[in-house]
Amino acid sequence: MTLSFLAALINLDKPGVFLHWGVIQISLANVIVIGLMVAVFLLAIFIPFDRKSRRR
Repeated sequence: MTLSFLAALINLDKPGVFLHWGVIQISLANVIVIGLMVAVFLLAIFIPFDRKSRRR
């Protein structure tokens, strides 16, 4: 099964959106990916493990 039907939902035939902070320039897509990675990392740190089942 191909996912070609998703191609109609996103128009990739335009230039990307870039954010500028002085000499730093980063695309909006990269900012979103970095933000999601940080969120997953923080969730992995702060979600408690089930310690009751790990006892012997």
